[in-house]
Amino acid sequence: MKKIESALISVFHKEKLDDIVKLLNQFGVKIYSTGGTQKFIQDLNVPVNAVEDLTGYPSILGGRVKTLHPKVFGGILTRRDEAQDTDQITEYDIPSIDLVIVDLYPFEDTVASGASEADIIEKIDIGGISLIRAAAKNFKDVAVLASREQYEDFKTLLQQNQGATTLADRKRLAAQAFDISSHYDTAIFNYFNADEAIALPRFKQSIREAKTLRYGENPHQQGHFYGDLSEMFDQLNGKELSYNNLVDIDAAVALMEEFDASVTAFAVLKHTNACGIATGSSSKDAYLRALAGDPVSAFGGVIVTNQTVDKDAAEELHKLFFEVLIAPDFSDDALEILKGKKKRILLKKKTNLPTEPLFKTLLNGVIGQDRDLSMETAADLKTVTKKEATQEEVQALLFANKIVKHTKSNTIVLVKDNQLCASGVGQTSRVDALKQAILKANHFGFDLKGAVMASDAFFPFPDCVEIAHEAGITAVIQPGGSIKDQASIDFCDNHDMAMVFTGVRHFKH
Repeated sequence: MKKIESALISVFHKEKLDDIVKLLNQFGVKIYSTGGTQKFIQDLNVPVNAVEDLTGYPSILGGRVKTLHPKVFGGILTRRDEAQDTDQITEYDIPSIDLVIVDLYPFEDTVASGASEADIIEKIDIGGISLIRAAAKNFKDVAVLASREQYEDFKTLLQQNQGATTLADRKRLAAQAFDISSHYDTAIFNYFNADEAIALPRFKQSIREAKTLRYGENPHQQGHFYGDLSEMFDQLNGKELSYNNLVDIDAAVALMEEFDASVTAFAVLKHTNACGIATGSSSKDAYLRALAGDPVSAFGGVIVTNQTVDKDAAEELHKLFFEVLIAPDFSDDALEILKGKKKRILLKKKTNLPTEPLFKTLLNGVIGQDRDLSMETAADLKTVTKKEATQEEVQALLFANKIVKHTKSNTIVLVKDNQLCASGVGQTSRVDALKQAILKANHFGFDLKGAVMASDAFFPFPDCVEIAHEAGITAVIQPGGSIKDQASIDFCDNHDMAMVFTGVRHFKH
């Protein structure tokens, strides 16, 4: 146990600092400070010593240099059990500092505000980050607070220990300090590295918020989520989200964001793939049409919509066991119905997915790529057959293309009247994916005559369009790009089918 006898306090945010300052004064701690923090302490009627008086130098360069001085850093870094260190600080009249409290300039908030580059650069903390690192390095003798988020816990610690800290306390605080300083430096690097003219091929990410999940993909695996889910969702009901819930929610939200609010859409997903999706004249109608795509797979699935869930839709939804329902809002009577299942997870979506690049661990490193933000419109379609798709077929083809983009490759999607009839998912051949889709569509009673087909990649052979024709499909959308494209085009021409190319492949692995 080491009693705190002196402290250096220099913070940007002063909120909740007053209680700590008063406690330190109560325990007889000598306090050093600068600028606005010094005035804040004086206004509390607590004695405070100006760092300028300690160093013999005023704050200079517009406040850029305040604490960068041997009399400050010597007092922090001196090793109390090293005779040479204690002799030198005595020789140079350097007081030991046992506690450092710093709150860094708000660099990330300044960047997020859209401030000018000059303002952003001025919010790169130099003295503060140096004080944090020095104090954390010398944790054997010095305690450090690097963020206002630590104030409440430290206040409790001071009260319990009567103004003292243990070595374990100081080491824990040092770890927290390096967490904060490394996050700060990562944010600064990523700001500079966003400039393509000077960008370095480096991978640096820092997420300080973390949540321990019940388990990972399977019960024998540990799982964590790093991030702040409350930024995206308000959870209105249900149990804690699991690892698999989160993976499915991510897929569901990404799919539904392809549909704007001008149409009413519902989707049902299982293991990240849509087993049902449709638009409708109402939320209830859209949900029932989506459910019809595969009512068996829908059991225990994740459901998402782009509209407020009303009472009529809620009454139908309540009949199904599902894990998660995501919507931009819920009517009060719908919530009352849906909360009838205590474990059912209800999420109110507050914002769209970020557009930053994606990354994941792979082999002994990390792989990253831009998000697939491409979604083709009618203007992007190139008709390659003699027959042109009708207006209704074009609408269905675009609908199918949205689904195929978010379905595991190899995939084929069959659509009719803005309703998913079936999809072949994650097959090792596109022919198998098509056969799977046709089999499912027939099993659930869909008439594929007049339906359309979407493929995530080109057809190397005409076999898929041959099978599709036999099933009654009349129009096809695909990226094109095979050296044997003409074989599929010729078959369509000979069998009165329309085919359009998008020029964009949508693999999903």
